[in-house]
Amino acid sequence: MKLRTILLLAGGLVLATALVIAALLIPVKKSGGPAAETLQTETTTQEETAQIESTTQEEPVMEPTITATPEAAQQPTEQTVSTVTFPTTDNLNITADLYWTGDASKPFIILFHQADYSRGEYLEIAPKLNALGYNCLAVDQRSGRSANNVKNETYQLAKDAGLPTGYTDAYPDLEAALSYVVSTYAPEKLIVWGSSYSASLVLILASEYSDEIAAALSFSPGEYFKLNGKTVADYAANIPSRCSSPLLGRRSAIGAGLRIRSRRRAASSSCRRRAGGTVLPRCMTTLRDTRNTGQRWRRFLPR
Repeated sequence: MKLRTILLLAGGLVLATALVIAALLIPVKKSGGPAAETLQTETTTQEETAQIESTTQEEPVMEPTITATPEAAQQPTEQTVSTVTFPTTDNLNITADLYWTGDASKPFIILFHQADYSRGEYLEIAPKLNALGYNCLAVDQRSGRSANNVKNETYQLAKDAGLPTGYTDAYPDLEAALSYVVSTYAPEKLIVWGSSYSASLVLILASEYSDEIAAALSFSPGEYFKLNGKTVADYAANIPSRCSSPLLGRRSAIGAGLRIRSRRRAASSSCRRRAGGTVLPRCMTTLRDTRNTGQRWRRFLPR
């Protein structure tokens, strides 16, 4: 009887121990499953991230290109002086100084320098034109050197590029300046101003771009060259009557009766126009003379 009791107790103890062990083992397996899955997921994620990074390094992601719609440049509302650049049709960068009045509605004058000079020719003249109410752009043409300690940047670039720097070679520079001013500032009235060889070039420019140019001021032009087989007088004769005379601040046909003659020295060349039998005043020889002759050139400026 005692033996039977002992066996029953021992069996119950073994059963209880088995139940306890089973109860402990079952939660461990359940909790171990998600842990293993989490570990596997983390490992997979790291592998995928490494693969993505590797792919990104090998093949850069191309961002879409956004083309901006051209808009009119916002101009300052105060008087400023700044240097700008713009390209020509033969890929030469032109340097120019912008003398801005702060008022975009004012007339605009493009200033071209004489032989062996630079935009520095207008260091004293352009501020006076600003005071008279004109926005100005003083341009470095490729045919030039320096003036008032201002080097001709366009000439240096042309020289470095092996481009010719003769008088007629500078004509694309005038065209580029005209295009730049029209597209960037859109002035209501645009005037071109030439000195010496550029005085002849602005007459050609006014002849070929009469729709954009309201007036031409030509200081000491001459028959220094022919362009496309035509003389300067040939071009001047084709300037329409709505373009102002290079000598007078009133509207008149500058081609009729215009006589341009040249001598050995450009400074001695003269420009005269006959009207009703009267010889009008001679062009001034150089723009430097305006400091010695007062403000005579004021009366040549059209309003």
